[in-house]
Parts: sequence; C-alpha cells; structure tokens
Amino acid sequence: MRRPGEGTTLKRVHHNRHQLKQVKGLFVKLSIAAILLISSALYFFYFYTTSSSSSDFPSEVDVNKLWDAADSGGWRPSSVPRSHWPPPPSTSNGYLRVRCNGGLNQQRTAICNAVLAARIMNATLVLPELDANSYWHDDSGFQGIYDVHHFIKSLQYDVRIVESIPEIKKNGKTKKIKAFQLRPPRDAPISWYTTVALEKMKEHGAIYLTPFSHRLAEEINNPEYQRLRCRVNYHALIFKPHIMELSHKIVDKLRSQGHFMSIHLRFEMDMLSFAGCFDIFSPDEQKILKKYRKENFAEKKLIYSERRAIGKCPLTPEEVGLILRAMGFDNSTRIYLAAGELFGGERFMKPFRSTFPLLENHSTVDSSDELKDHTQGLLGSAVDYMVCLLSDIFMPTYDGPSNFANNLLGHRLYHGFRTAIRPDRKGLAPIFIDREKGRTAGFEEAVRRVMLQTNFGGPHKRISPESFYTNSWSECFCQTSALNPADRCPPDNITEMLQNRMKHEVTSNLNGNEQDS
Repeated sequence: MRRPGEGTTLKRVHHNRHQLKQVKGLFVKLSIAAILLISSALYFFYFYTTSSSSSDFPSEVDVNKLWDAADSGGWRPSSVPRSHWPPPPSTSNGYLRVRCNGGLNQQRTAICNAVLAARIMNATLVLPELDANSYWHDDSGFQGIYDVHHFIKSLQYDVRIVESIPEIKKNGKTKKIKAFQLRPPRDAPISWYTTVALEKMKEHGAIYLTPFSHRLAEEINNPEYQRLRCRVNYHALIFKPHIMELSHKIVDKLRSQGHFMSIHLRFEMDMLSFAGCFDIFSPDEQKILKKYRKENFAEKKLIYSERRAIGKCPLTPEEVGLILRAMGFDNSTRIYLAAGELFGGERFMKPFRSTFPLLENHSTVDSSDELKDHTQGLLGSAVDYMVCLLSDIFMPTYDGPSNFANNLLGHRLYHGFRTAIRPDRKGLAPIFIDREKGRTAGFEEAVRRVMLQTNFGGPHKRISPESFYTNSWSECFCQTSALNPADRCPPDNITEMLQNRMKHEVTSNLNGNEQDS
C-alpha cells in the first residue's frame, strides 16, 4: 500500500532521471562537436601561424638524410654496470618459474622482467615458458625461438639460469621440487618480490609466477637494474641461427636495390576493435569488429568521431601513403610491410599500393619453400622483427599498445639511433578530417610541419606513457665527454673486457652451432 504522495514522488524521480539522461546525451554531443571544432581551429591556427613564422624553421623534410641514422648527440649504447655489480652468490634462495603470455614482444618484455626479478630475489631462474599455444597456436617455446646457450652464458655474471628445476633426493626418493603458484600484481613494485614472493620461495623452494606480463614496474629508481634489462633485451635475447639467417637473407635481397623502409601496418582486426574505430567499414565488417571487441575487451562506449579527433584510431594504409608522400618519398621507395592480415582487404591497400608499388613482405621477398616453412606463428613474427630492426627506416603506424612497434623503437634506438618515423596521430587527425571534407589547400605542407615536430630516432627524454622498453635513454647509454659524471662512459678497459667477453661468447656459440650442424 502506497503512502500519500508516493506515486507523485516516483513520477518526479523518473522524470528527473529522464531529464538527466537527456542532459548527459546533449553534453556528449556538445563535447564531440567542441573537440572537432577546437581540433580544426587549432589546425588552422597552427598552419597559418607557422607558415608565416621565422624562416629558420624548416618546412621541408630532407629525405636523403632520413636514410641515415639519427644524430646521436655524442651518445652511444652502453648497458655495462657503472658501479659495483657482484656475480650471483654461490647459493640461491630457490627457483623462479614464469609463464610469459601474449605475443612475441610482450613475452620478450616479460623475459627481461623475469631476469630482473631473479636478480632481485637472488633466485635461480628456470628458462622462461612462452605461452605460445593460446596466442599463436605455435608450441615452439623458448628453445624454438631463442638461442638458449647464448642466453644462459651471456647472463652468467648477472643471474643463475637453468633449463628446468632439477630433481632432489628426499627421504630416499628422487623427485622435482613443486613450485608454489602465485599471481603477481600488475606492475608490482620491487618490494612485492622481496617480501611476498621471496617468503613463498623460501618456504617451498620454488615459485611459479603466472601469468607473467607487465608484472614488474617499469620505472625503477635503480639504473643498474634498468641496465640489466637492456643487457637481456639487446644482448642476451638472440634468435636461433636459422631465424637470423632467414632474416638476413630477406634484408640482403631488399638492400640489393638500395635503401628500404619497413612499416608496421597495424590496420588489423584486433587493434581496430580495441580502438573502437568502426565507422569506415561496411555494416557486416562492423558486426565482426564489434563481436571481436565484445569477446576480447572490456565493455566501454566508444564514439568513432571522438576517437578519431584525438588520434586514437590506427592510420589507414591510405593515410600512411599520404604522410610519406607529403614528406617527400616517391614511388621508387622500397617498403617492407610487417603486418598480419589487414582488415577490409585490398580496397584499403589499393590507394597505398598505387602510390608506393614496391611493397614486399616476408612471403613475397622469397617465394621458396624454405621461407614458407619457417615464417609461421612466432617464427614469422621473429623474422619480421629482425627485418624491421635492420631496415634503414622504421615506421610504426600505431605505437599505442603495440608491443611489436614499441620494442622495435627501443631496440633501434639502442642499435645506433636508427631512423624512425613516428606519425603524430593526434596532430595529424584534424588535417586528415579537413581533407575528407574537401579542404585540401596546404594539406601536404601541414602534414610536413606536424611531422617535423616529431623525433626521428635520436636521444630524447622518456615521458609517460612512453615505455622504458621503447626508450631506455639515458640509463642504457653513455657519453664519452659528458658534463654529468653519471653520463660518462665506463673506462675503456672495463668496456673492452666486457665486449671481448661478449664476442667470445657469441663466437663460441656460433662455432658450437656449426659443429652441431
């Protein structure tokens, strides 16, 4: 039985909620309109003010210069310890097992973190497990992708590594230590490893951390720990000889006709679904993308026009071509595409291909059975990684949550500041939107001016959300004549000793592989 006035109150509440919904809807629409209006206004302000600004600001891109490495500013890669760094003690606190999930490059980051975690806990690291089946349907594992002997040998002065937990004798019986399973918090601090994880390790003799992806904080206020990550990533993790051979074979064929550029074209179903960029596709294609998003990502209302206006959508192949053409690259540019299956098919590639016809991938460079047999799953990703690492120019088209692009940017920086073209999607968005509306005057000059504000691979300060694995400057670099003592390169005798040790390990490893074959 209702109390007096209850019906009126309920109606009033319902009416107020309805009004609130209307206000919220209006606010969202006004916000989107404001974003588009402000983006366009900023574009015109930027274009017209910069076009009339001081003449010393470059308005053209020197393409010939981009084929060379970026200016290092006197910096060079160096991940050798700068302070006292003792070898691992003769006895450890136990064994550390980890299961690295995700794709090849997410796993690569996890391996670096696993080595550091083992060092922090004074643990013996069991060769990391790669969760290949669920992602790639590939069970190659660590042994099928990386050179295990080199990995263990090159890190012998940092951590103790074994291929499996050894058997022990207890009460007259021989058995393996059973690892206690733990789920580390995401981006766990060092203190979690020195307390929770270490306590369980001492109690059980071994722990098993799963899943192990992004489970150790990236920003650690200990340069020596960060340099250890670089030693793992850029020195210890080397692909198996046959992968390196295939990769160099492709690079040699591409370079036989001059310079070549590699592009990681992230116009794929998973990334388009993640970004919520559906509107440019047909109704049937949109259904596929929305279904994939619902099954794989958290529910969230994403509005295409809003996402596009702030640069959250992957660049289309046509937009990639327009950027390159505006920068001064012509149809003689040789391009290697590292990408999975492009969503939407050939109709999206056609405009790009018509402008840049010299497109290759690992399947088209060499059609022999040898490449076909060795470029599937993790192996294919490894070959793409090496070709992109060794290319003269690398261009990621979506370096947001892309582990492949982000790790490669970091590796190329460490590999001698190799040129990278990193499109500023947020800065370019209003320019592309205006072009689509028919306002094409000054389009290429506007693109150039945005791109000239970007970094082409030289040293630059790491600012969040940029990852340490994307930019390990300055921890893993040094200067011969640095004003700051902390930036000075280690004495030549230490560097030479460590380099000779590394060369000896690599030579021994290669000789061992030759003998095995």
